[in-house]
Amino acid sequence: MQKLEAISNAVATGKIGETKELVRRAVEEGINAMQIINEGLASGLEVVGARFKSGEMFLAEMMMSAVAAKAGIEIATEKFKKGEYKPKATMVLGTVKGDLHDIGKNLVALVLRSSGFEVIDLGVDVREDDFINAVKKYNPAFLGISCLMTTTMQNMKDSIDALAEAGLRDTIKVVIGGCSVNQDFASQIGADGYARNAVDAIDLMERLLAKIKN
Repeated sequence: MQKLEAISNAVATGKIGETKELVRRAVEEGINAMQIINEGLASGLEVVGARFKSGEMFLAEMMMSAVAAKAGIEIATEKFKKGEYKPKATMVLGTVKGDLHDIGKNLVALVLRSSGFEVIDLGVDVREDDFINAVKKYNPAFLGISCLMTTTMQNMKDSIDALAEAGLRDTIKVVIGGCSVNQDFASQIGADGYARNAVDAIDLMERLLAKIKN
């Protein structure tokens, strides 16, 4: 459909105002909201992801596209009744205890929300018991733990160990990210996966989500 293709192109080129206007028109014309999201907004983000991976798109451009997609989702779903719009899955996300860096975490949250995930962002300097309490409260499918400094890497393992001690480890997929960690470290501390950046985070969560559903 031409209108959905136009929405996809607007997202892919990071045109926030145009995306919002096109989504409004599509809603007014009676196009199904989920069709707008899946065939328009999400389609545009898929293009963005491919371009970012190939080096054709810079981080700032990807952020603009993510903002455009998020704004489009809000417009497409604003008339939904509570519970009518169901996200793909929920993630509790936070920067580990002792670490106050949040730029990468915030970008991951933005991109995931733009891709149809619900993100509960706990912020920075998150203690083990805060992660546990949030997992109990929100019952998410995923826990995302971020860290930038090598001095706080151990706190990632402590958070995962605390989940196990609370009897919650088998109920959730734990993914980690940050420039100080890698896949080897993720395997060492018992995480379910590692994402180098926001685009990789989407790919990782989609793969893990498919495993959960199967």
